[in-house]
Amino acid sequence: MNKVRFAPSPTGPFHIGNARTALFNHLFAKKYGAGFVLRIEDTDKERSKKEYEEGILSCLKWLDIEWNEGPYRQSERKEIYEKYVDKLIEEKKVYYCFCAKQELEAQRQYAMSIGKPPLYAGKCHQLKKEELEKNLKEKKPYVLRLKTPSKKIAFQDIIRGKIEYDSDTLGDFVIAKGKQPLYNLACAIDDFEMKITHVIRGEDHIPNTPKQILINKALGFKNPKFLHLPLVLGPDKSKLSKRHGATFMKQYEEEGFLPEALINFMAFLGWNPKTEKEVFSLKELEKEFTFEKIQKSGAVFNINKLLWLNGFYIRKMPLDKLAELCCPYLIKAGLIFPLWDQKQLIVGALKQPFAVTEYQDKKGEKLPFSYIKEAVGFYQERLKKLSEISELIDYFFEEPEIDKNLLKWKNMKEKDVASSLDKSKKILSKIKKWNEEEITKALMKEADKIGDRGKLLWPLRVALSGKKSSAGPFEIAYLLGKEKTLRRIKKAKP
Repeated sequence: MNKVRFAPSPTGPFHIGNARTALFNHLFAKKYGAGFVLRIEDTDKERSKKEYEEGILSCLKWLDIEWNEGPYRQSERKEIYEKYVDKLIEEKKVYYCFCAKQELEAQRQYAMSIGKPPLYAGKCHQLKKEELEKNLKEKKPYVLRLKTPSKKIAFQDIIRGKIEYDSDTLGDFVIAKGKQPLYNLACAIDDFEMKITHVIRGEDHIPNTPKQILINKALGFKNPKFLHLPLVLGPDKSKLSKRHGATFMKQYEEEGFLPEALINFMAFLGWNPKTEKEVFSLKELEKEFTFEKIQKSGAVFNINKLLWLNGFYIRKMPLDKLAELCCPYLIKAGLIFPLWDQKQLIVGALKQPFAVTEYQDKKGEKLPFSYIKEAVGFYQERLKKLSEISELIDYFFEEPEIDKNLLKWKNMKEKDVASSLDKSKKILSKIKKWNEEEITKALMKEADKIGDRGKLLWPLRVALSGKKSSAGPFEIAYLLGKEKTLRRIKKAKP
């Protein structure tokens, strides 16, 4: 059975490059019926943190990326690694190196100064037995170096073809500190023990591949097949980094990007369906994915494309669900406040999820969910990310500050604005059946009589919303209700 693995290190926030690698492993597993192992590579004790691991797991679940084995943690596999380290020592395929850091740095600097690669000079390679035993007895710190044969190391990358390295450029590299394995050794052992058949990872791991092949050879392991994904690049074609903007997945989630949009977007970072189709669900990607459609060249991160995709998925979403997803942003902005009944509070105390049935505004007035839903609905076609919602619909929850100059349509004077608002107030105050149809009919009748509709509708819309761009005056007036509408018109009048 084929098997892949996703093996992140919990040494920092989960970023989009990690997520893209996880996605491609997921797609391979679904397409080819392979097993999918999640492995947490936490051998770096100083930098590995529990919150980073929790962030990885949370993000994968949010994206709906599934694994069927794990998570395994390298920090819990010490005995397995020691068994193989002892085997390498016993078979004399590694040697102890007691060189101090200062000595190694001096060697490195000298090699670079004469134009040679900064490789280990081999001082401890032929260490005499007596000196070795003395150093071990004195518990002198050491590392283990693999005896690297002088040879060409070639491997076949699934999408890049043959890649070749000269082992003389690697030297006798360190594989363990004491008996604690470093990355390449732990990785090779885990891939063997977990029966990994295909290693799918970023091209920044290509230099690790010849080292892992040499370790596999020393331990008698069969090499897995390798596939190195193209780097994710910024718009300037350099490797994507924080200077290009948000790269951490949590930031995208907090800004209101949808998991469906990110999945769709990340699939195109290195994969091309060879068709004009740009929108793919995860299920469609699982069906369409093949190795042949993965590109070799770097994949450029285009934030405008991500925003377009996110807006597309927002527009396709049922309004009830969209409004629910928008509520946390409205709460964070201090525009709405959730209310719970006693039964829900008890459920919450048991740490189970519970629904919010009612909200209130800053003044303590109750807000039914239907009101929030309608306000969000006015902007469903315009939203690019959920975090924009608070600024767009704040005027539905609090009275706006009015810029008196903004009330003016074209060359209107203050007295013209006042007259226009008086007309709107008079028309609206006469409406008995308060609905959007009656509001529209009454206002449009007067606007058409004036000739330039903006003279009536622009001051009214600004009076109700306080914004240069907003929903139409008919929709706003209907949702605010008659009392609030008339009050805002009166307050805005110059």
